[in-house]
Amino acid sequence: MKIPHIDLSAVMRGEEEALSALRAGVLEVGFLTVSGTGLSQAEIDHVLSAYRGFFKQPEPVKAQVDMARTGANRGWGGPKSEQVDPKANPDYKEVFDCGYEVTGSELSVYAPNLWPAAPEGFEAAVTAYRDKAMGVAMEILRAIARVIGEDDSYFADKFDRPMALLRGNFYPQRPSWAGDKDFGIAAHTDYGCVTLLATDGVPGLEVLGLDGTWVPVTVEPGVFVVNFGEMLEMWTGGRVRATLHRVKGSAEERLSVPLFFNPNYETNVAPIGAGLKSCEVIRAGDHLTKRFAETYVHLQNGS
Repeated sequence: MKIPHIDLSAVMRGEEEALSALRAGVLEVGFLTVSGTGLSQAEIDHVLSAYRGFFKQPEPVKAQVDMARTGANRGWGGPKSEQVDPKANPDYKEVFDCGYEVTGSELSVYAPNLWPAAPEGFEAAVTAYRDKAMGVAMEILRAIARVIGEDDSYFADKFDRPMALLRGNFYPQRPSWAGDKDFGIAAHTDYGCVTLLATDGVPGLEVLGLDGTWVPVTVEPGVFVVNFGEMLEMWTGGRVRATLHRVKGSAEERLSVPLFFNPNYETNVAPIGAGLKSCEVIRAGDHLTKRFAETYVHLQNGS
């Protein structure tokens, strides 16, 4: 299986070759690699450096912003704090999550962020990158609307209060004790709509091919990996494909930064047209809240 590559600027100009590659990625593969986003290598390097500085701190320092003390996914999640596959052991990676805040909201998906005191400039670096990455994700959604036969603006008014989550993933060297059920992150499909992933270039991501084999995905610096989640697959009546992927881990440490870009809490993500035909309502926020509760160990335990 070959993962299609697109130049996003060519897609937005309507160039047919780029649109054809986008169709293949959206409708058949569930993954793309993407350049021409307007996010520079310097901006990517800056946010990777910020996350690296945070994760290299001693555990007691990171624990000061441990999300396990909250009812939301904001702050640091230590090793085994997340279990994406109930048939596998909890993932051995570390994470740092921050999201789009809505002042005064009692919804956990809009909760206030937890920011560490160090490294210096961490909050500014992460929020600046998050805000620009959300703009890129919105451009990708406009392009997706076009290739599935909807108006370019179909998604536009559904993301003015997005349930957007930016994450830093730190994958240490694969532990010597790791067995068949141990992963940096076990096989899963993403829960929401669009994931925009920046990496440090270290291999590790694998995508399940149509023939049932795991296909490594490696990109050059400055090139993003984009994939689509189960919410978007449902919302589009299966026209967009959500594909299983995982990180088993290796002898090298790995750092990645995914933006999970999802619509407003109240958005009806029942298959397009179904709401008109059957009055079915599937709120985006209900779907995400349920999936988060199944994944984060501190929410599984009800703490």
